[in-house]
Amino acid sequence: MTSSDAILARLMQLHPKVIDLSLDRMHRILAALGNPERRIPPAIHIAGTNGKGSTQAMIRAGLESAGLRVHAYTSPHLAQFHERIRLAGELIPETELAAVLEECEAANGGAPITFFEITTAAAFLAFSRAPADYTLLEVGLGGRLDATNVIDSPALTVITPISIDHTQYLGETLEQIAGEKAGILKRRVPCIVAPQEPAARAVIEEKAERLFAPLRIARQDWDSRREGDALIYQDDHGLMDLPLPVLPGPHQIVNAGTAIAALRELGFGRIEARAAVTEGEWPARMQRLTHGPLVAAAGDCELWLDGGHNPAGGAAVAATLSAMAKKPTHLVCGMLNTKDVAGYMRPLTSVAQSLTAVAIPGEPNTLPAEDTAAAAASVGLAATTAPDALTAVRRIAADHPGARILVCGSLYLAGQVLRENG
Repeated sequence: MTSSDAILARLMQLHPKVIDLSLDRMHRILAALGNPERRIPPAIHIAGTNGKGSTQAMIRAGLESAGLRVHAYTSPHLAQFHERIRLAGELIPETELAAVLEECEAANGGAPITFFEITTAAAFLAFSRAPADYTLLEVGLGGRLDATNVIDSPALTVITPISIDHTQYLGETLEQIAGEKAGILKRRVPCIVAPQEPAARAVIEEKAERLFAPLRIARQDWDSRREGDALIYQDDHGLMDLPLPVLPGPHQIVNAGTAIAALRELGFGRIEARAAVTEGEWPARMQRLTHGPLVAAAGDCELWLDGGHNPAGGAAVAATLSAMAKKPTHLVCGMLNTKDVAGYMRPLTSVAQSLTAVAIPGEPNTLPAEDTAAAAASVGLAATTAPDALTAVRRIAADHPGARILVCGSLYLAGQVLRENG
């Protein structure tokens, strides 16, 4: 166990709830730390239900192609906590991570604070001490009361597509959820808005009008689409013919457009836009696995990994599979008990031949494999269970040689797979 692991374990015990949306505790600890959030490089704040991470990765690639240094904050991590905090493009070093975590722990003085809040404070502290040109901040949950929403004057805000998710925290309706996401809007700060359902767009527009926040809205002020093997991006400045995103899936056309719109708003052009789509990397989003024990167990089967976990994520995976070369596809799926499991699986019934359900090891909120299988069966997927992903992959490979296997359903399962396969 590293020093940071031991500190993180202690920080997990500071609040009885994993999620308790409020900004009061953040303001308290940041004040005790001397308000480092006021000294970070210009922030680009990103909220939304799906596509936040991919969009952030493409914005970062574009900015870095211009020779700029970029901090980035994202969650959750996959293989190690350090992934959440990038300092000028590099994962935060262990010694520095342990130091800022200890400093935040001391400043907090044992008071109740959630794990996400105190680690977000640590990220702000690290960002305030390292020179950079921009800071990319990905919202953890919602927006209005998210721990990242303590930045008074970001350079830009971005709202990716909004859909139903986390209803126990954000509200039951799309309008309520959009209201929470639109909470990152700031007075007179421009916002890039990805394609939205009309109800969500109306909420964003109403909030922006009250704050005099200029909106750059998809399919009104800018557009991105696929034509053959090219990505076409168009806005008031003209049209760009670009390569398709290296991140696979039709939904990445939208994410790429959102990232390019953000770069254009910041004053960048074709070179940075091209880098965004060709150099953006984001693991566990329809990622082809190429080595490790799981790949060996798959034999001559293709092995893919995706961490989408809500109905919109399921639809995106289904659309990606539909666009790939036709091949029998079998799913290995682990889900959390806080998710709309049947809603996630419903779009996959048209592209998958079977689903093998597993529990997510070490995750207290994992859905039992039997419950995941029952949800799959309820929407028409042939389903069975396995004790773990390795066993599931080995069985599928034996029964369906040459097939495509997709491990999916949760970022926590994806993280375990990545850790175990290097």
